[in-house]
Amino acid sequence: MSSIRRYAVCGLSARGLASFVLPILGLTDRTADGGFGYGSDEDDLSGYAEVVAIIDTDADRVAEFNQALQRLGRAPIPFFAQTQYDEMLATVGPDAVIVTSPDHTHEQYILGALRNDVDVITEKPMVSTAAAARAVLAAERKSAGTVQVSHNFRYPAAHREVKRLILAGTIGRATRVVMDYHVDLRHGASYFLRWNRRRELSGGLQVHKSSHHFDLLNWWIGSTPEEIFGYGASNYYGPSSPHRPAGELSVDELRSKDPYFLAQQASGVFPTDDGTARAGLFGLHYPEQYPASQPLYLYDAEIDIEDTYSAIARYPSGANLTYSVDFSSTWEGYRVSIGGTHGSIELRHGRTVDGTPLPDSDQITVAELFGPSRVVEVIAETGGHGGADPLMRHDLFAGPTPESIELGLMATSTEAAYAVAMGDGLTRSIATHQPVNLRDLLALE
Repeated sequence: MSSIRRYAVCGLSARGLASFVLPILGLTDRTADGGFGYGSDEDDLSGYAEVVAIIDTDADRVAEFNQALQRLGRAPIPFFAQTQYDEMLATVGPDAVIVTSPDHTHEQYILGALRNDVDVITEKPMVSTAAAARAVLAAERKSAGTVQVSHNFRYPAAHREVKRLILAGTIGRATRVVMDYHVDLRHGASYFLRWNRRRELSGGLQVHKSSHHFDLLNWWIGSTPEEIFGYGASNYYGPSSPHRPAGELSVDELRSKDPYFLAQQASGVFPTDDGTARAGLFGLHYPEQYPASQPLYLYDAEIDIEDTYSAIARYPSGANLTYSVDFSSTWEGYRVSIGGTHGSIELRHGRTVDGTPLPDSDQITVAELFGPSRVVEVIAETGGHGGADPLMRHDLFAGPTPESIELGLMATSTEAAYAVAMGDGLTRSIATHQPVNLRDLLALE
């Protein structure tokens, strides 16, 4: 019996291509693959997996991808429309599905797979609302299929070292965690030029982006919170932005006066208006999602999500979390401090907008309450997301390493559900000015 598992990919997104499809196809050498490869030989998953179907709403985008494969002498991958998902599960019979579509579609794909006892690997966030997370947990309990969520923020070397220090009892029981997160003006603006800017599609950045951070913090603490409260606002993007050039202007006119565009016009963040659909990774276009006839810009009225917010969460152990983020910062990264009954751990990771690492980035400072302080140097690893992606892919496709088992690196569906619920709960708290009980959101006893 072959040890190679058969995967159907739901959503031919940039993340789906880079994180899953190209490594599974063994397209890891850009030179040999005519510029289409991604990663390195250690990312080659072709000995563990094969892609047997692609499900997407955009037939033209998948056709463009298959044409590129054929130019490389590769066979095209069978395409199914989103409406043909159940048909694909019945006729192709994949061992598992990989969900890398827009967040609001995750629930449909995950629940459909679980109804057919098919395993699921899904990109974070697992789903876009706490209600959808509740439905996934209920469906998984009834299914022979399982759900794994690619929360790769656990995997960077510095984050694994912090977890080891906590597990070793270095700071005792965690009592407080503070994370101050910054998304620079280049990266931050990109979210408001894509589907993420609509809450119905992404759950807001509280779910789409911050679930990543919430999962990491919960994993470090070794617990999930009971309650969350917070505030948020739109300070940078949308029609009320203080940076919006005055007047009723076309997109081209806006760009000519817009400080975001003028500062970052060479970065690739702002799509080129050349009369064609927007192109993404490897030049593949999005004719349905981003047609040339409907240009998106930073100040559009349909933007309905916050770009700045802060939260406080309480854990059953008595620990508390303070978290803040903004999406138009002068730098990219975070400062984190974890206090415990016997000491503290501090870590800063970051770079400037032009990519220059900040001083002391990825340097861990450990201070004992009744003893000395020391610095733990961490050697950066190669690969996507600070070396996280190759390690995560090995866990998902080849099997967990001893380190992964020891540290609990692979996120469970329940852990992923809490990360979603924290984002959803924060959104609710911003609207109501009231704390939100997370177990109630997930209907957990």
